[in-house]
Amino acid sequence: MTAALPERLTLDRYSTPIGDLLLATDDAGVVRVIDLAGDEDWMTQYLRRHYGSGLVLKWGKASAAVRKPLDAYFAGRLDALDDIPCQPDGTPFQQQVWTALRKIPAGQTLSYGALARRLGNPKAMRAVGLANGSNPIPIVIPCHRVIGSDGSLTGYGGGLERKRWLLAHEGRFSPLLS
Repeated sequence: MTAALPERLTLDRYSTPIGDLLLATDDAGVVRVIDLAGDEDWMTQYLRRHYGSGLVLKWGKASAAVRKPLDAYFAGRLDALDDIPCQPDGTPFQQQVWTALRKIPAGQTLSYGALARRLGNPKAMRAVGLANGSNPIPIVIPCHRVIGSDGSLTGYGGGLERKRWLLAHEGRFSPLLS
């Protein structure tokens, strides 16, 4: 069963050590989208495409249930991301991948293949990679924790420098855990 789509979202510009993020939260304070580039035009287009042209967008602050855990995470309490309520819009397979991403502890990394094996579908590496790359709530759904099978930092929507910073912040540059 798919959850009802929100009719209204609040946009919030949130400053971090890796640059400003744009947060989109619903009336219940649940994160729906994070844009690492802070691009208002992109965010508006994305939200209208996924939630419909009738979506009402307003500027304001995200709830304390979102901001406080983000503050704590960037201050070093790495498990604080687990406290942030989020609900990304995606296919059932994407949802499965994104749920699995939230189970990768801070300070650990997995390859696309290892993540596919965790999902019980070892041949789905490419599909896992596509779902990972389509993650609309980076950082909170920690797609930055997925790396190449050789331990290399593979692509990241926010840029490899941000990915490197996030992994270093979590005490992990690379070596692969599988």
